[in-house]
Amino acid sequence: MTAPLVVVGDVLLDIDIVGTSSRLCPDAPVPVVEQAEERPRPGGAGLAALLAAAAGREVVLVTALADDEPGRRLRAMLDKHLEVAAFHLHGGTPCKLRIRSGGQSVARLDAGEGQALDGPVGPRVTDAIAGAGAVLVSDYGRGVARHRAVRSLLGGLPASVPVVWDPHPRGEPPVPGVRLLTPNEEEAARLAAADGADISGFGLSAAGRRGRHLGRAWGIEGVAITLGSEGALLCDGSDAPFLAPARPARGDSCGAGDSFAAGAVGALADGAELTAAVTEGVRHASEFVRAGAAAALSAQLAETGTARLVPERGEDAWDIVERTRRAGGTVVATGGCFDLLHAGHVSLLQQARRLGDCLIVCVNSDASVRRRKGPTRPLTPAADRVRVLEALSDVDAAVVFDDDTPAPLLERLRPDVWVKGADYAGTTLPEAETVRAHNGEIVLLPLLEGRSTTRLLSTTKGNAS
Repeated sequence: MTAPLVVVGDVLLDIDIVGTSSRLCPDAPVPVVEQAEERPRPGGAGLAALLAAAAGREVVLVTALADDEPGRRLRAMLDKHLEVAAFHLHGGTPCKLRIRSGGQSVARLDAGEGQALDGPVGPRVTDAIAGAGAVLVSDYGRGVARHRAVRSLLGGLPASVPVVWDPHPRGEPPVPGVRLLTPNEEEAARLAAADGADISGFGLSAAGRRGRHLGRAWGIEGVAITLGSEGALLCDGSDAPFLAPARPARGDSCGAGDSFAAGAVGALADGAELTAAVTEGVRHASEFVRAGAAAALSAQLAETGTARLVPERGEDAWDIVERTRRAGGTVVATGGCFDLLHAGHVSLLQQARRLGDCLIVCVNSDASVRRRKGPTRPLTPAADRVRVLEALSDVDAAVVFDDDTPAPLLERLRPDVWVKGADYAGTTLPEAETVRAHNGEIVLLPLLEGRSTTRLLSTTKGNAS
C-alpha cells in the first residue's frame, strides 16, 4: 500500500496513575496508593492510530480535538508519530484515568463529555479521507463517526479501499461498503439486540448467530467478533464461521481491541483476504497483550518516547528448570526421537512427570535421527515433534539436541531424575556418567507392550503390501 492508512474516530486521553500499595486507608476499606507516577497515552482512535504507526505504516488520524489542556496534550503526543487532521470538538476532551497498583486497576475515573457536532471539517480532513489507501473507523461514541461530512466522505470511497469499522454501542451503524466489522462479544450482543435480534447467551454459537445477523442487517462482507483469550470469530457469509485462535497471553488487556483492528486493517491494506486479516489481527492483539498492553505502552512513551512494544519472550526449558530449582523442586528429564508419537510414548511421559515437579523432553534433531534410524527417518521434522510434545499436559518443555547422545545437553540441564524405558535394562547408557556426575538418578519405567514407532511402520508396510 502506497497511500496512507487513515484512522477515523474519537480520541481520548488515557492516564494511568501507577504506584505501590501496602496498606488500607484508615477511614475506608480502600488501598492507599503511594509513590504514584502519571503515565499518559492517546486512547480510543488515537491508540489504534499510534499502534499502526508503530508497526511502520504511514498513518493519518482524522478526529475532533478540543482546545483545552487535555486536547493539547493529546496533540503533542500524537504529532510525534503520525499526521493529525482534526476538526473542532465541542466540550471537554474525554479523559479516562486508571489508578493502578501491582499490575491491577484499583479505580477508574472518567471525565469530559465532548462531542463532535455536525459542521465544516476543513480541507485537511477531506483530503485525508479521499486519499486513503485503507481506513479504520474507531468509533467510541463521541460523534466523529456520526458526523455527516465524515460519513459522506467515507461513503464516497471507491470499493478498492478496504474499510474496517470498529463499532461502539453508543455509536452509529457503519456506512455502506465496509469490508469488516470488529465488535467484541459484548458489543456484538448489544448491537444485535438493538437491531431486534433475539439471541441469548454467549460463546461461539451465540457469537456466530450475532455475527451473521449483523452482517445481513448492515450488508457487511465480514463480521469478526473478538472473544478475548479465545481469539476472534469471522462470519463472512460462508456455511461455517472461521475461528482465529489466540496464543495464550496473561495480563492487562486494555487496548487489545484497538490492536486487533489495527492489525486487521493493515493486512487488508496489503491485499490479504478476510481470514488472513482476522488471523493477523489476533496475532497483533496477542503480542500487544504479551508485551504489557496499554499500561506498557504508557511506560514506553514516558521512558523512550517510542510506541513500539516488544512481546515478552515465552518461558523456555531453561526458565522452567531455573524456576523449579529455585522453588526446591525436582527436575525430571527424558529423551528420544518421538517420531510418530504413540500410546507408549504418552504412557512413559505420564509416568515420568509424576516423579518430579517439571518434565523436560530432550528430542533428537532430524540429523541425529537419521544417523540412528537411517535415511528414511524421521517421518516428522523436529519442529513438529516438539510442538506435539509440548501440547501434552505432562510435558513442560522440549529441547532439541543434535549430538548422537543427549550427554552434552544433560551437562547443562543437570536433571535430578533421568528417565528411560525398561527396554534399556541391562545396557550401559552413554549419558549415565553425565547424569550421575551432577547427583542425578537414572530411572527405568515400564513400557506399553507392542508399542513402538518401528513396529507401527512395519505393520503399515505389511498392510500396504
